[in-house]
Amino acid sequence: MIRLTRLNGSPLVVNSDLIKFAESSPDTMLTLLNGEKIVVLETCEEVVQRTIAYRGHVLAAAAGPPPALAWTPLPVPVVDPDAPLRPAETEE
Repeated sequence: MIRLTRLNGSPLVVNSDLIKFAESSPDTMLTLLNGEKIVVLETCEEVVQRTIAYRGHVLAAAAGPPPALAWTPLPVPVVDPDAPLRPAETEE
């Protein structure tokens, strides 16, 4: 939904998916898929920019936050300080 303004100054919210086309003559007139026509103060370029921004917002919300990376620390070996040291293996 994009926020627009009627010629009389009253705010209007339009489902941008229902806009069939927008034309300037000299006021901006939106024609919806059902044939309804709405005249707004914003220019055609502003309507396009608001539609792009809205769709970007919807896609970003649908994607959600990036997933957290799973991080598991490696186990730390427990060393007994009283255990005898193993002799180094030798090759024969």
